[in-house]
Amino acid sequence: MNIPVNKEKSAAAAASLSRDRTQNPRAYWAAAFRNVRGETEARSALLSPEDQQIQSMPDASPTKWHRAHTTWFFETFLLGPHAPRYKTFDERFAFLFNSYYVAAGPRHARPKRGLITRPTAQEVSEYRAHVDNAVAALIEGADDAMIATLAPIIEIGLHHEQQHQELLITDILYAFTQNPTYPAYDSKWRWPRIEGGAGYADIPAGIHSIGHDLDTFYFDNEKPVHRVLIEPVRIARSLVTNAEWIEFIKDGGYQKPALWLSDAWMQIQTEDWRAPGHWIERDGEWFSMTLAGLRPINPDLPVCHVSYYEADAFARWAGKHLPTEMEWEVAARAGLIDDAFGIVWQWTRSAYAPYPGYRATSDALGEYNGKFMINQMVLRGSSLATPDHHARVTYRNFFYPPARWQFTGLRLADYI
Repeated sequence: MNIPVNKEKSAAAAASLSRDRTQNPRAYWAAAFRNVRGETEARSALLSPEDQQIQSMPDASPTKWHRAHTTWFFETFLLGPHAPRYKTFDERFAFLFNSYYVAAGPRHARPKRGLITRPTAQEVSEYRAHVDNAVAALIEGADDAMIATLAPIIEIGLHHEQQHQELLITDILYAFTQNPTYPAYDSKWRWPRIEGGAGYADIPAGIHSIGHDLDTFYFDNEKPVHRVLIEPVRIARSLVTNAEWIEFIKDGGYQKPALWLSDAWMQIQTEDWRAPGHWIERDGEWFSMTLAGLRPINPDLPVCHVSYYEADAFARWAGKHLPTEMEWEVAARAGLIDDAFGIVWQWTRSAYAPYPGYRATSDALGEYNGKFMINQMVLRGSSLATPDHHARVTYRNFFYPPARWQFTGLRLADYI
């Protein structure tokens, strides 16, 4: 469930995959499809049918819905247009499991996904098997020209499913946090190893290029490559820890309006925030709901489940600020931050907006990113729930400022 820490082994595996993709594309895409689809099932296998049904808030979705929606994606965008003999599993599922693709047709209201008790989790498993078999047959029977047409759709579908694999984990953890028995998703789960360095590193000032510049997969919001000006600034080598956050709490950080943006202050008053999400105080001691259940706060671990509002207030309290996404990318490319990936997504102070020259495509898949470029903030890196081979230095995650049910943390920056 974590980003591989053996960089040499990961690089070798990537090189092998690249060769297979070029020399035997049918085998490559068949294997890639099986692996990603299998990871979704492995993550959901620890959950009961009752677990898979729950929707704990409008922003979260049931596990069963994630499994069905990612299947609908391949049925709609791959099999429908390119497999003439494919028989739709159930015509009703297009309405139930479309998410926000307006061009693909009407959809069930997002806050009501937890009310869909039928189809059952078992029927969703049958739906997945039906589509998986059809995709496998489509790939096997494709000639060179057809596989070249199918490959980009399969690839974005797999990366889309990997996004939902992470959401599957964060959504069920939020649901378990609402349960007073604090059940464990996986009692054997442990935090990944933390490799952050001490102090701050100077980010090279000047004009830099950012954006995806390799011949590998990217989402459209990572393009085009463009130049940015970086002023003299330092970035923390390590993530903000629980110990530092506890000092913020003890110093009355949640009670000082001068530290908070106006909307943020209204949010914490309305929601009565006194600590990060998933934190619970018992007899003066702090605990956190983790994938292994409720555990005492480890002061040495990075703080997690904080919103942009909280990250911004903490930075102000510390006399620092959050890095921009441009500063973060330049620093990560230069190897200045060791714990950039596989632990927590890191809030930046950058609003989610299109890069200069960005154009969304005109088809239904063009709705994937561009339509959300308003009122959200960018996070960089990846988290402990991000699937292997899904993270990259140009990846732009984004959430609304109050969101904190994801594995989100922060690192600080300071102008020189």
